[in-house]
Amino acid sequence: MAILENIRKRTTILILIIGMALFAFVISGIFTSNDFGGGKVGSTVAEINGDEISIDQFRQKIEAVSRQFGPNTSSMQLVNTVWDQEVRNAILGQQFENLGIDIEQDQIINFIKSNPAYAQSPQFLNESGVFDESKFRDFIADLSVNNPSQYQLWLQDEARIIQSAKEQTYFNLIKAGVGATLKEGELDYKLANDKVDIRFVRVPYTSVPDSAVTVTKEDIKAYIEAHKDDYKQEQARDIQFVYFEEKPSTEDEAAIRTQITNLLDDSVEYFEERDTTDTIPGFRTTTDVAAFLDRNSDVKFDTIYKAKKDLPVKFADSLLSLKVGELFGPYKDGEAFKVSRMIDRKVNGTVKASHILITWEGAERANPAIKRSKEDAEKKAEELLKEAKKEGAIFTQLARDNSDGPSAPRGGDLGYFQEGVMTDKFNDFAFGNPVNTIDLVETEFGYHIVKVDDKQDIVKIATLVREIEPSEETINTLFTDATKFEMSTTSSEKSFADLAKESEYAVRPVNKIKTMDENLPGLSAQRSIVQWAFNNDTELGDIKRFNINNGYAVVQLTGQHREGVKSVEDASATVLPLIRKERKAAQIIAANTGKSLDAFGKDNNISVATASALTVKSPTIPGSGREPLVVGTAFSLQEGETSALIEGENGIFMLTVTKKEEGPKLDNYSTYAQNLRSSEANRVSSAVYNALKEESDIEDNRATFY
Repeated sequence: MAILENIRKRTTILILIIGMALFAFVISGIFTSNDFGGGKVGSTVAEINGDEISIDQFRQKIEAVSRQFGPNTSSMQLVNTVWDQEVRNAILGQQFENLGIDIEQDQIINFIKSNPAYAQSPQFLNESGVFDESKFRDFIADLSVNNPSQYQLWLQDEARIIQSAKEQTYFNLIKAGVGATLKEGELDYKLANDKVDIRFVRVPYTSVPDSAVTVTKEDIKAYIEAHKDDYKQEQARDIQFVYFEEKPSTEDEAAIRTQITNLLDDSVEYFEERDTTDTIPGFRTTTDVAAFLDRNSDVKFDTIYKAKKDLPVKFADSLLSLKVGELFGPYKDGEAFKVSRMIDRKVNGTVKASHILITWEGAERANPAIKRSKEDAEKKAEELLKEAKKEGAIFTQLARDNSDGPSAPRGGDLGYFQEGVMTDKFNDFAFGNPVNTIDLVETEFGYHIVKVDDKQDIVKIATLVREIEPSEETINTLFTDATKFEMSTTSSEKSFADLAKESEYAVRPVNKIKTMDENLPGLSAQRSIVQWAFNNDTELGDIKRFNINNGYAVVQLTGQHREGVKSVEDASATVLPLIRKERKAAQIIAANTGKSLDAFGKDNNISVATASALTVKSPTIPGSGREPLVVGTAFSLQEGETSALIEGENGIFMLTVTKKEEGPKLDNYSTYAQNLRSSEANRVSSAVYNALKEESDIEDNRATFY
């Protein structure tokens, strides 16, 4: 009671304290929210031309896609798949809205009719085998009442169908404006068929040594400034890491080999509770192989008979040579030690056969296009049998040319099969006759001209398997080594690379990692490392140890690349060769201006070469590579005319036109015009979308959430 009285006396103070706590909570939420200051990142995964995509909506779609793709797809693959869909839908959706493109119910049905998944589904076909719209509508109505979860999936399908139909309408409108005139068709024809022959000299840029050209950092910077659009880059990071892989040591491997070897022979075991010793059968002598493997093997007893092709390639001959009861091993197969014991053998238990199938109308699984009678089929089969039995006959060719079976493209080859796989009469013939026998067999599928190609034994083999895994001691040592290395790199004045070298660890660099990357060379899927590298709190030179699959990675951040124009350091690898090429070209031109073709070649110790039948559409000069400007210049000259010096892709050229030949004139160029129209129309969907995407304002916040 005294306690309750004290609480009553302090009611006002308690209310004040609780109120202040709640106020502090609310204020804390405001100031820690990403929305503070006008940002929308807190709930928005993307903003596309002003339209927001909420993270909740995005996650729902990822969940739906994950059911569609299955468990083998990584989370980032799902994220990126949904992202591409959402960006596309948003960009094109804005176009649809601006143009007033919408899809009515009858258009949806027409679109469904053109989709084989619906149009050919038996549940939607009428008695004539034609898609029945009423059956489809009844099915959807039934889903909405009796199967809400399936109905929700249908609504998602419907949304995709509507989007596809709108896209089809939109792109068809654009395609309608894409065309090519007969004159354009004629030009396209001429570009491919007008030909020119030339004499030329090429002085390659490599004739001027790199040392003869000076390029400064300022030169590279000026070049980048003049070509900003060519040197844009996304935000990126560089790292280097040492990988401590969790793998068995040599000692672990030897210990596992010893363990499996000790299981082969009988052992004596003392049982304290009974005060007796018993002999425990080993793998060599046990009569209950299945029970033995259940207790001692990482893989259970496989009772299926196997042919040679089903055995490990490296050990197949050794295994097949065993007698019943004999052992082979221990042997290392992949990441395991194995000992195999021959349990049973069936001589000629698998047969390889080929056949030529001649079927008739109405036979089991017969192609509906086949209209021959059974009598005609039998007559043809007997004729082919005689042909197949002739000396020098090529059975595979006869099968390719005549067989009605799906194995015809393979020359009738059915591969190896065991008892009971083929239909009874076929099976009995194949297993009951020697190799190279050819004869006629009738089954429910038709008449078969069968050739027995080969026979092999099949065996039942029991295999004792022990996976080669790292011991607990090895795992603990690995953790200790990784931790020690991490501590030394963060406390020592020596560099990451030097410390790794001292311990004989390999340092692996990974450059230009993007914000949404997941897979890192040498480490596979490591999203956590990418997130750390892009975290605002991670500074250049920072080091961190990560627990990863099969071990640890000690990672250092070595480079930060901001979005925008590349720095001199980032761009120099590509810019430096371009500037050198420009300056080498200028040197070669300055030294050879005003010279004749022969003098140009002589002064540079290069023989005059020839090239014939060059076309604008295939501007490749033999021995010089692709040179569109050089070939284009040749077409601009008259026969016998010599060009000035030309700055080509691979050197400085001078040429003389020796012959010009126009392609044969055609009565009509409509075919070429139509090909141009088709080619341009085929590009519409990708080209238009890429152009719209390029001009869109896309705010990507995926890295905030994933």
